[in-house]
Order: sequence, then structure tokens, then C-alpha cells
Amino acid sequence: MAIMKLNSSETKHIPFNRPYMTGKELWYIAQAHHNCMLSGDGPFTARCEKWLVDNVGSKRALLTHSCTAALEIAALLLDLQPGDEVIMPSYTFVSTANAFVLRGAVPVFVDIRADTLNIDESLIEAAISQRTKAIVVVHYAGVACDMDPIMAIAESHDIAVIEDAAQGILAWYKGRPLGSIGHLAAFSFHETKNITSGEGGALMINDERFIERAEILREKGTNRKQFMEGLVDKYTWVDTGSSYLPGEIIAAFLMAQMEDAVPITAARLTCWASYHENLETLESEGFCRRPIVPETCRHNAHMYYLLLAEAEMRGRFLTELQSVGIGSVFHYVPLHQSPGGRRFGRAHGSLSVTEDRSSKLIRLPMYIGLEDDQSIVLDQVSATLHRLSQ
Repeated sequence: MAIMKLNSSETKHIPFNRPYMTGKELWYIAQAHHNCMLSGDGPFTARCEKWLVDNVGSKRALLTHSCTAALEIAALLLDLQPGDEVIMPSYTFVSTANAFVLRGAVPVFVDIRADTLNIDESLIEAAISQRTKAIVVVHYAGVACDMDPIMAIAESHDIAVIEDAAQGILAWYKGRPLGSIGHLAAFSFHETKNITSGEGGALMINDERFIERAEILREKGTNRKQFMEGLVDKYTWVDTGSSYLPGEIIAAFLMAQMEDAVPITAARLTCWASYHENLETLESEGFCRRPIVPETCRHNAHMYYLLLAEAEMRGRFLTELQSVGIGSVFHYVPLHQSPGGRRFGRAHGSLSVTEDRSSKLIRLPMYIGLEDDQSIVLDQVSATLHRLSQ
């Protein structure tokens, strides 16, 4: 790989993320406008939910205004009481924990695997107590957690499994789509995700026991859906709940993305593979470690990250890339080290892998259309790592 340094007059801004547009979004929004139905649960919402059921295989899909909202519905469905415990990784976004903390539950943080950065399934059973009600797994970077042993542990202890599949649309584990394996699952369609509606999410229900109540919780605790289907002559307040529906404009935008989800994923995989191939030499020279995808997993190229050799290099690395116009970020501050995590949760055992990996990880730009500039990113990554190692 050639090492290239751009001078100031040659600097080109390469963003960390650029949402992809299929070209049909505005047309579908115009159709929603023409239908004169802009609130939730209209024709485009139904089409999106059908696409999710068809492509994920869940028994029911409910569109929500965010992945956070989907996780909050999941927490409500479990009837959590103050002091109940939910096992999860610390290496995740705050919504994974907050959805359950809102119900008074205690996140119990366990360490992650050194290879995939997913929850270490071998540590889960030891963290289970009499108060444990659920295990929340996070499929980091669209690479599946090892779900078979996790589901076996949950079954033996009669506790629920929730997949935080925010990054996992059209990714697979042993031939099964992510979002179809746990009792419940949540997707994100945030601007940074593979397919997007700006903000948006979905709750996937794989256990039929939860379907009817989930529909009520999403509709502010009312039986409005039964009323709309002609099953009752009026609808009324029957349960707790909140306003979790997205509007039809959001759903119309999302439908355009869903229809192109397969080619979108293929294009991202091409970009991911280019990174992976071209960064092999830097890994062999000891400058970094590339992502590891187990043979049991088929990922969706949600992101491309590197683990730098030394944590102290990360700040300088990010600063240097940003100085030449390349957007690069890190991901995440571990929840157990955050003020909220210390206040509301607790760590079970050592989280040394979490702390080590989170201090070394950087994410590179990843979006459709990057291919024309990817060589610039690769050259700058190489040049910067060589320079910082001198």
C-alpha cells in the first residue's frame, strides 16, 4: 500500500457516514401525503412490518419511532419490578441499559469476547441470580453473538432473551436472521444504520405470548388496534403504554430503503471487504487488529473498525485523520465506567476485555459511495499508524 500524505490544498472532506438514498423516498412520501393518512399504522407501516416478517422470520413486527422505543416495549412486556436484574454487556449504547432502568431494573454487566466484542456467553450463567429476568445480547457491528448456548442458558433458567440487533439487519447466525432468535428483538433505522428512516426502529416478536399486549403497549395502552380491525365497538385504556408509533412519512421513507436493502447490504460488503483486504498488511506488521467474523456468522458490513496496538495512540490517530478531513470516531465508553452505569447497574466480575478493547477501537468511514475515496482513507490510515509508531 502506498503511503500518501495530502497537503492542506489537497484536503478533501470524507465524512464518517453519509446516508444512502435510493431515489424513491420522496415519491413514497408523496404517496403518503396523497393518501391523507400521516399518523402511524397506515399502509406504509403495514408494508414495512410485512417486509420485516418476511425477511427476518419473526411472528410479528411492530414499527417504532426508534430502537430505544422497541427496547422499552420489550422491558414493559417482561413486567420488570424494581430490583429485578437484566444481564447485558457493558460495551454497548446507553439505550440497551436505559430501557430497563426506566422500569427499575438493575443492569448486570458482564465482559465481552476478545474476538467479536460481543457478550461472552461463557460468563452469563455465573451472573444469574434469583432476581434475573432477562439476558440482553448486542450483536456488535452486525456480527452475531453465539446464540445457541445463550438460548440454552435462558431456557434452563426460565428467563427471556432480548436481541439488541440495532446494527444487525440482514445479518445471520447459523443460517438464522438476527432478530429471529431471542424471544424479542429490536432493530434501529437511525441515520447511521444500513437502512434508515432518519430515526426509527422495530420490535420483533418471536414468542406469540407477547404479540397482543405489545400491540396495546405501543398504542398508548389502548386496544385501538382491535377497534380498527372491528373486533370491539370502541377502544379504551386497558394497560400501561406510551406513544411508540412512527408516522406514515417515516414509514414511507423506510419502505423505499427496505426495497433496496439487499443491494445496499451487498454494496456495503464490497466496501468492507476492500478495507479488510488492504489492511491485512498493517495487521501483520502489528499496528492494529482487524475485525473477526466467526464462520457461524454472516455479517452485514454495518461498520469497519480497527483495534490499535496501544490505547494511547487512539487520540492522536483520530486527531490526525480529522486534520486531513477524514471522519473517524471511537465506540463506546463502557457503561460500567459511566456515571449512569455506576448509579443504576453493577459489574459482575472483571470487565478487563471490555476496558481494553474500548480504549483501542476506532471506526473508519463506511457508506455507499465511499469507493471513490476509500484509497485516500487507506493511505492516511497507513501513513498515520507508521508515523505514530516511530
